[in-house]
Amino acid sequence: MKNNDYSYRPLPHFLTISKSKIEGIGVFAKENIDKGTDLGMSHVFDSRFPDGYIRLSLGGFINHHEIPNCKAEIYNKDSEIGLVRHIRLITAKKIKKGDELTVRYIINILDNPNWEFEYEVSQ
Repeated sequence: MKNNDYSYRPLPHFLTISKSKIEGIGVFAKENIDKGTDLGMSHVFDSRFPDGYIRLSLGGFINHHEIPNCKAEIYNKDSEIGLVRHIRLITAKKIKKGDELTVRYIINILDNPNWEFEYEVSQ
C-alpha cells in the first residue's frame, strides 16, 4: 500500500466471513490457498487495550481449533507500515475452497469440552 492509497480491505480477497460450525461466525476460504500463505495481520500490540492488543478483522473472526490449519506468528515490522509489533496468520497447510480457517489459541476457548469432536464429525 502506498501512502496515498486509502483503499482498505478488512480481509484478503480470497477470504470471507460466514456462519461457523465451531462458534458463531468464522473465516472461510473463497478459493484454494497454498501452505505458507501470509493471510495478514490479525492483532496489533498495544498495552492500552485489554489483553494488550487490538484485534483486527482477521483476528476477531478466526476460530480456535486444537488441530488448526493456520498458525500465528509475531513480527515487529511490517513491510508497508514500518515498525509495529503485531501477529500475522500464516496457513500451516493447504486450505481448500470452502474450508474454515482456524488457529490454536487459549483466549476465549468455549466451555463445551466436546465442541471440537462435534465440529470434526460435521465436516
